[in-house]
Amino acid sequence: MRSSGRNSNRNYRGAGNSRDDRQQSSGRPRPEERRYGSGGGPAPRKKRAAPARSREYDAQIEERNRARHDKPAGPRLPKTFGDQEGERLQKVLARAGLGSRRACEELIDQARVEVNGKIVTSQGRRVDADKDEIRVDGLTVATQSHLFFALNKPVGVVSSMEDPDGRQCLGDYVQNRETRLFHVGRLDTDTEGLILLTNHGELAHRLTHPKYGVTKGYLAAIQGPIPRDLGKRLKAGVELEDGYARADSFRVVQNTGRNYLVEVSLHEGRKHIVRRMLAEAGFPVDKLVRTRFGPIVLGDQKSGWLRRMTNTEVGRLMREVGL
Repeated sequence: MRSSGRNSNRNYRGAGNSRDDRQQSSGRPRPEERRYGSGGGPAPRKKRAAPARSREYDAQIEERNRARHDKPAGPRLPKTFGDQEGERLQKVLARAGLGSRRACEELIDQARVEVNGKIVTSQGRRVDADKDEIRVDGLTVATQSHLFFALNKPVGVVSSMEDPDGRQCLGDYVQNRETRLFHVGRLDTDTEGLILLTNHGELAHRLTHPKYGVTKGYLAAIQGPIPRDLGKRLKAGVELEDGYARADSFRVVQNTGRNYLVEVSLHEGRKHIVRRMLAEAGFPVDKLVRTRFGPIVLGDQKSGWLRRMTNTEVGRLMREVGL
């Protein structure tokens, strides 16, 4: 049987309708005929040539490089070069213990800070903490270069920073300090209580000089009964071998039977002055404690404890002696 032309044509188209025939007819290369690079992938595309730079642009680059390399070599200046000398006032106040820098800025805004006698009202003031006189509310600010301590000296401790006989002394309580400290005044070995230590030489000198008359307070344990006029006798003056000694004030703090605890205040600083006055009046002292030195009080500070004085305490001390 003879096949129709349609079927024969369909079979021909079906046999020739392959991907190879289409690629060949379209002119595209077969996969096995494509060219690949050495890496097995398609050949890389050619890069476009960069546009040529003008001579004027090359000259500008060369001039810029020459100027950069012609700069003189030397150490870099700090960012603060050219600023005013000294530290910012609020930083000095914060280091002295008056609060955070923000709180110290508020003190300045409130016109409570003085530098060399003039009130500072604007922020950014720079000061020299070692040379400028800084006050807050009229009290001198103690800078970091000065140290101020209050010690409750126990009985048996010698009032000196060193003792050649090896006895316990004040220096044993302030070891490992970077600066030398002075003790302000003295207490005999059998007397306990408040004694000040500082490296501020002028303050230590004025606190102990009779000219400034800084008052010290003592608690003395004596045996009674005592007459009512004992306070008047002590304030009027008691004659001692080195002259008269007078108390600024006297009062009975506690009385239990024959045991009396009395408070004596005076501004003299002679050796054993309180013991000698009471003994001359007929009442030897059994125990003596210094509880106050000017505006600084012992309070509940334990025996043998050393504490750093607050800036307010230091300011009051300095005002006491005109610093």
